[in-house]
Amino acid sequence: MRIDERIASSPEPSFSFEFFPPRTDEGERNLGRALAELSRLGPTFVSVTYGAGGSTTQKRKTIDIVRHLKRDYGMEAMAHFTCVGATTGELREMLDTMRNAGIENVLALRGDPPQGETEWTATDGGLSYSRELIELIRDEYDFSIGAACFPEVHIHATDAESDLRYMKDKVDAGARFLITQLFFDNQAYYDFVTRAREIGVDVPIIPGIWPITNSSQIKKVTGMCGARIPDPLLHELELRADQPGAVADLGVAYATLQCADLLANGAPGIHFYTLNRSPATRAILSALRLMAPWRGAVPV
Repeated sequence: MRIDERIASSPEPSFSFEFFPPRTDEGERNLGRALAELSRLGPTFVSVTYGAGGSTTQKRKTIDIVRHLKRDYGMEAMAHFTCVGATTGELREMLDTMRNAGIENVLALRGDPPQGETEWTATDGGLSYSRELIELIRDEYDFSIGAACFPEVHIHATDAESDLRYMKDKVDAGARFLITQLFFDNQAYYDFVTRAREIGVDVPIIPGIWPITNSSQIKKVTGMCGARIPDPLLHELELRADQPGAVADLGVAYATLQCADLLANGAPGIHFYTLNRSPATRAILSALRLMAPWRGAVPV
């Protein structure tokens, strides 16, 4: 079923999980455990990131995992899809493969530069922007298309206004829902949604939430993507720097409060960046469903 339709018809907010293709045997086991446990929570949908580095093998692994999630777990699954390392013809070949595998949903992304490179360079004969990819999918296929957005501004954007306009271009091109980059300050999300609605963006804007379980890891990730850790949260993480368990406890508590506030203020759902592990996401989502903070909320 198309994700935009599932979001519209769900009696509760959308809850979704993001996974990535594992590279090792241990990674395969972690993913298997996470799928077995998180599938019981009945997510609205799940997504699988596109192979890092853009290799054909990794790209096909994404498709295989999405097919596996749909067939063996009964979850509606979405494949991430990027412009990295592919000509337009090769993009069509992968889209054909997805369609033939029964995949109905695609998250269309430009993609990051390959590892070791800092500047984005389009492949000869390929595409340069996610908007172009969305247009290709819209014109030639029948997928439900999602796209990314950035409450704290894309790290390569010129400024907040141009970033916002480009997001609207993606919606105008055919994106039917948006998922945000991780953030830890809910006000950044609220301000972003307000500005998006003011310029005519009317699709669901789903907050992307990363439960912190490792202090050094989240500092590295936010440093790479430009997301900000609020000073009070950063201070509490520093106090627990030598206590991994305490960091994870804080991360789960903070994410639970963050999600409850978002849902109470009308967010259409939560997209959890799971890192192929289940305990933090299970604890947070179970608590949210017990609390049901969305009751009486006005959609944003």
